Amino acid sequence: MPRLRLLLPLLLLLLPRPGAPGPGDDASPPDGAQEPLQGLREQLRAAAALSRRYWALLRCRVWPEDCERAEEARAGPRGWSLALLGQQYLDILTSWYCSFQACCDSGDCRISNNFTGLESDLSVQLHGQHLARELVLTTVRGYLELPRPDKALALSFHGWSGTGKNFVARLLAENLYRDGLRSDCVKTFIATLHFPHLKYVDLYKEKLTSQIKETQKRCRQTLFIFDEAEKLHPGLLEALRPHLERQAPENHRVESPKTIFLFLSNLGGNTINEAVLRLLQAGGAREEIRLEQLVSRLRAEIAESADTAFGHSCLVKENLIDFLIPFLPLEYRHVRLCARDAFLSRGLPYTEEALDQIAKMMVYIPKEEQLFSSQGCKSVSQRINYFLP
Repeated sequence: MPRLRLLLPLLLLLLPRPGAPGPGDDASPPDGAQEPLQGLREQLRAAAALSRRYWALLRCRVWPEDCERAEEARAGPRGWSLALLGQQYLDILTSWYCSFQACCDSGDCRISNNFTGLESDLSVQLHGQHLARELVLTTVRGYLELPRPDKALALSFHGWSGTGKNFVARLLAENLYRDGLRSDCVKTFIATLHFPHLKYVDLYKEKLTSQIKETQKRCRQTLFIFDEAEKLHPGLLEALRPHLERQAPENHRVESPKTIFLFLSNLGGNTINEAVLRLLQAGGAREEIRLEQLVSRLRAEIAESADTAFGHSCLVKENLIDFLIPFLPLEYRHVRLCARDAFLSRGLPYTEEALDQIAKMMVYIPKEEQLFSSQGCKSVSQRINYFLP
């Protein structure tokens, strides 16, 4: 962006000023010769004004959501008209910028909603999580395709560390927004990082509410991610209630803003792991596990947890969370796939032996069966450094 801002004035200095004589015009000098310095100042002022106008026009064309004065930019100052040569320059600059940045003709250009890409990423990059893959894709796509949703979509991811909760949140951001997690329509909060001190809870509540409202005002589609949700203070959870409750129809606009809340938590991991372990011990396959087999037990563990406010909050008790999504424990074969992905993401060659060695570095439980990686795939990407030349 800074390069584009610098380039525009340089190019526009070469443009003919509207109303100025062209190369073939027979123009006579005005009465009374002006001093050279005064004439130079006038030309610089004219060039600056024209540069600002072309910048406004380009901004309106590439980022229509930021063009608050589109009509004024198109009309320009009194007496100005867009010369044919200037229009050609504008077309060239627009094409040049859009050759490496996402542009759109209408709507919010920050939003991409690439459901095909999301489906592909979840299928190829998310390992051992058939329930999460199906639920996330179905619920998110169904919600965002609603013309006027009456509430925000709230999804709560549960499972052990390293099973893919943060990874899926990142895939969602990358496929729903042009700039992924860096988009100004996406906000991520980590409980221990953003809300660390109990004595400042009232300040945190005020700031959190303000950030949510400001983001929703800025974007017609927003994503809020709360990591370590089980460590959120009860007051903060209560502050989220108005944003998750169902809204009355009369409060809807023609195009209601769409909001997704993601809560990431380790709560319920033991219940999920026990269910998978029993199934595998009975000779079944993890892909046979269905959501209804886990949700009731998962909800019970969350509600009975004594050391967290999440299970006793209005979010759970009043069913403001639409879906509890379990993330299953990862096995040896899944860790190997994570190691392979780590090599590929860095453009490095790998061998099957290297994948096995990395997978064997992890700690597996239970002690007897050695079935599940205690850390999931966490730290796998760092372990490939041991196998680099």
